[in-house]
Amino acid sequence: MRLYKTRHGAVLEDHGVFYQLPETDWDVLINRDDHELVFTSMSRRATRLHHFTADENVLPPIGNQEVWAAGVTYYRSRTARMEESKTAGGGDFYERVYNAQRPELFFKATPHRVAGTGQNVRIRRDSKWNVPEPELALVINSLGQIIGYTIGNDMSSRDIEGENPLYLPQAKVYSMCCALGPAILVYERPLDIKTEIHMEILRHGKIEFRGQTDLSNLKRTSEELIEYLFRDNSFPYGCILLTGTGIVPPDDFTLQPEDEIRITIDPIGTLINIVQN
Repeated sequence: MRLYKTRHGAVLEDHGVFYQLPETDWDVLINRDDHELVFTSMSRRATRLHHFTADENVLPPIGNQEVWAAGVTYYRSRTARMEESKTAGGGDFYERVYNAQRPELFFKATPHRVAGTGQNVRIRRDSKWNVPEPELALVINSLGQIIGYTIGNDMSSRDIEGENPLYLPQAKVYSMCCALGPAILVYERPLDIKTEIHMEILRHGKIEFRGQTDLSNLKRTSEELIEYLFRDNSFPYGCILLTGTGIVPPDDFTLQPEDEIRITIDPIGTLINIVQN
């Protein structure tokens, strides 16, 4: 089952059939227990939609949740971070983080900084080296339980982060720095480690970059990341956790305005965003 947030409320897709759910409070909806059972039950009381198109009127699947992110969880990310920060003397930091017991976790976005599929993401005006970071995102309720999965785009300014690792918040957190969507895959069990993440970046309609990885390359488990995130921390509305990226464009690549970013994780769908300066 996939759960969409739309301008007209929550819509559930179950085996290709779409239902308008009776629950209108998004925060209440994603914090219910036994989600697969709940959503199946709700679909029986919902209104079937005969003309729903997932590409129309879809909002980012977030209410009052904070978005957090995990860093250096793939070997490719470790290598990229070491390269970008070596002149600042920070290269060794990322090797240590990759091998440490404690993961790197950082705050990424508040809801108003998040774009949905079909909406614009931004690159910073004071940055000259920007990339998207395609990631599996965990949708977590207030009890620290995974209720589903969505796709995340952690927009990043590599030159700012590389200048000094302490500049990470400025490289990561700004207006429209994150995208989520197109839907939440309501699935409480872990995804297969063979699940693939694909990204394409189109420029003037042509593919400028293409990359792929799979979850078998993710060094840390979802349970491990959640356990550290919820240590001495609380999320009354739940939260969304980006699990890190294993796809990093080459060092001579940077995003340009009007680039189209397409991130696909089956069976969640494809998150599409256009870059704006």
